[in-house]
Parts: sequence; structure tokens; C-alpha cells
Amino acid sequence: MKRSIALLIGMLLGAVFLVSTGPAATAAPYCGITWGSLPESQSIGSMDASLTNVRAGQHPCYDRLVLDVRGDVQGYFVEYGPVVRDGIGTPVPLRGAGDLRVIALVPDNLNGVKTYNPANETELVNVTGYSTFRQVSYAGSHEGQTTIGLGVRARLPFRAFILDGPGTGSRLVVDVAHFW
Repeated sequence: MKRSIALLIGMLLGAVFLVSTGPAATAAPYCGITWGSLPESQSIGSMDASLTNVRAGQHPCYDRLVLDVRGDVQGYFVEYGPVVRDGIGTPVPLRGAGDLRVIALVPDNLNGVKTYNPANETELVNVTGYSTFRQVSYAGSHEGQTTIGLGVRARLPFRAFILDGPGTGSRLVVDVAHFW
């Protein structure tokens, strides 16, 4: 009798552990962000365009970098990895645990006349107090492309896209999430 009861209890306990608890719960994405950290690029074509300004802003869920362009942005390439000076190849040191290389397919000049000439190449924008950005640095312009180094707190999700306007201009936008 004791053996039958022990066997019955053992079978009941085993059945409890075999019952499926359903799929594992996954956390909802931070702020609904579903971006990743793999390279992003877009190539649109060619038109006369040039970089005119670099600025940054803060949002509740991400920090934003904006490159203002006279004309249409011809494309971009954004990825995590070492940032080097255009045409020279020397490293551009950046603060933060992640280096985001932002290449805009537009020069910093139009017909040989500079349209963007930063006063301080290592600190294009003051990002003190930003949640994610640590430094925005100019890495040069060469053969129709301009490179910006973006030092971020860590390798975090980002997205890149082009917006039209204002007027006949356009903007390359890079958003980097505060968290995964």
C-alpha cells in the first residue's frame, strides 16, 4: 500500500513538471522600438547637394543626429565600427563604448566652395547630458561623401532615414535608442 501511494505521488509530481507553461514571456521592446544595430544604407542617385549643418536633439526614447543638406541627400551608410578620416584613414577617437560611422553621400562643398566648415571638428554638437550620445565629431569629406563620427554610450539600436525639406533641402536623420 505504501509503495502504491509513493508511486501515485511520484506520478502526480512528474505530471506537474510535464505540463506546459506556455511560451516563454518576452519583454516588450523599449518604447516600441524594433530597430537593430546592423549596418543601414540607401543610395538614391546623384544630384548637386552639399552638407550645410550638423545638429542633435533629445527625444524621450532616443537621441537624434541630423545632417542638413542643400539639395537632396544622395544616400548614406551607417554602421558600428572604427571611424577614420576621409581620404587619410587615420582613426577618429570618440567618447563612449560604441562608435557609429555616419557617411552621407554628399560633399561639404559645392563647386569647390565650402558649405560646411565646422569651428571645432572634434565637438560638432554639444551633447553633454544626452542619454545616449557622447560625442559628435567631423571625420572629413572626400570624393563626394562626408563622414561624421558618433560616439555613443553602448552599441544600441539605431535607424537612419532621409527627410525632405525644408524647402528644396533634405536631412539625413540618425536615431539611436536609449536602451534595447
